[in-house]
Amino acid sequence: MTIKFGTDPVTVELDRVLGILQAGTWSAGDESALVDLKEEAGRRDHRGTLLPARPESDVAAEQVAEESACMSNTPGGGALVLGVADDGTLIGTSLGVDWLRHRVYEITDRALTIEVREIHLGGVRLLIITAPEAIEPIRVRNRIKWRLDDNCVEVDLATWHAKRMIRTHFDWSAQPSHVPADQVRASAVEAARQFLRDSGETNAVDLARQPTPELLRRLNVVTGDGYLTNAGVLAFVGRGDPALDYIRRDVPGGDSRQRVHKGARGLLEEIADVFTNINAYNSIKHIRTGAVVGQVRDLPEQAVREAVVNGLAHREWGLAAPTTIEHIGKTLRVTSPGGFFGGVNSQNIITHPSQSRNRALTELLAALRVAEREGVGVDRMVREMIRVGHRAPDISEIDGPFVRASLVGDATDEAWIGWLASIDPPETREDLNALLLLRQVVDQGWFDVVTAAPLLQLNQAETQGAIQRLNIATLRNGPLINLVPGVPDDAPFAWSLAPAARDALQRLDRTFGTDRPAPSRERIAKSYSRARGRVSTTELAGIVGASPTNVGGVLKSLERQGDLKPSRATRRGPGFYYVPVED
Repeated sequence: MTIKFGTDPVTVELDRVLGILQAGTWSAGDESALVDLKEEAGRRDHRGTLLPARPESDVAAEQVAEESACMSNTPGGGALVLGVADDGTLIGTSLGVDWLRHRVYEITDRALTIEVREIHLGGVRLLIITAPEAIEPIRVRNRIKWRLDDNCVEVDLATWHAKRMIRTHFDWSAQPSHVPADQVRASAVEAARQFLRDSGETNAVDLARQPTPELLRRLNVVTGDGYLTNAGVLAFVGRGDPALDYIRRDVPGGDSRQRVHKGARGLLEEIADVFTNINAYNSIKHIRTGAVVGQVRDLPEQAVREAVVNGLAHREWGLAAPTTIEHIGKTLRVTSPGGFFGGVNSQNIITHPSQSRNRALTELLAALRVAEREGVGVDRMVREMIRVGHRAPDISEIDGPFVRASLVGDATDEAWIGWLASIDPPETREDLNALLLLRQVVDQGWFDVVTAAPLLQLNQAETQGAIQRLNIATLRNGPLINLVPGVPDDAPFAWSLAPAARDALQRLDRTFGTDRPAPSRERIAKSYSRARGRVSTTELAGIVGASPTNVGGVLKSLERQGDLKPSRATRRGPGFYYVPVED
């Protein structure tokens, strides 16, 4: 089944160029501003003799990176046909597809993801390299180039941005396709209705009752002349090949228990199928919090949904690979084609303003209540994992490039859940910043504004505000966190868990048999001194809830090990402390 998404000028021009090459009638007049022919660099010696082809060549990768960056910097992007001489002679290439894509990504400082596919013309292997239009200028050797007619020329940053502003807000998923709206699959429409009904929201349930034409119109996936947008095609018709590949294994390396990898259906159908299978293997546990018995899954359902939907909404749809979902034991790993987008990275993904390659698709999935509203999905994913005592999801960019989100559902932490339920005011239990700070103070023993800022992905002023809000919270009418004593007047405050709050968590750990790894006094002293440049017995004692006389031996032991040294040779007197030894 061939799906006719909206016309792409680069694709149209590429088809024309390949047709001429196939016919063997290429001439100088057939040159194109959107498609360039390139013989692989490094294939000839100084005499012009053709050398044997190799699967990897840095010389060729540098050439492709420079030419692809030039195309990407040009409005609309462009494509290269690698393995063809300027006169149309088919030379061929043996460069590896995956290797070349990743090498170009590295050469462009992880800024450019190209699509690479191989074709054969007249028995000769060629590579088709498509470079999408850049959101920010892509530099090679610290220079910005773009296409002018059929040449690459250098351009200054101001000129590039001025040109870019004319074409801002381009969204492939919002473009009209060639698929009439009456071609939607009935099963995809029913999947959309079910997502709306499941939300329980009055407006959503009302939308689910509308006739199909009205439903599609309200979802903004139909153009004025009756064609679906590209987002509408993906959701209600499908792209032909599967967009999702789900596999379930009980243990790493074990046999597959379930596989969902079926094309020729709408993306909404695929999502619903995957959600059903994940839920089937995502066990439910009944827990008691005070007088209330609740249900908790191995992996929070909202976190799972956000991980899957983010892997679809923000992926690079120009790449053919599906978004893969590996459900192994109590771990879910979602890997989506394309790197981070629009300035987002693993260090700012919680707080960075929402950026999407496919805004119309993202808005459609939000309108259908498939996942959270745009811009808060990652917050929800992190919050839901921490609330039940799991580690925060790891969301990172890996070679390819791909973005991978890993949700690890260790044993449900009933003690942690019960402890959080005792905290007032109730909104503290819903506050992501408060949860991250509490996780930090329980796992590491202390925090201050400097160490907490990267954790919360906020600046120090915003982090200070988050700490002050947590400082107001109580646990059974007692403080939740305390200032670390002994901090010099000219140093920033540090915070630790209040003794009563620590005792309450330890009692719950004993009740539920939780083996909670607690940081040792040595580990706390080392992390505190390295981060803050000093540690005293008063400070360490305040953090661990002991007497200063009982922790002096810890600091002396670290001195003998070469981790600390005394601030004064006498090792006594008011204000005495230790400082870290440089590595």
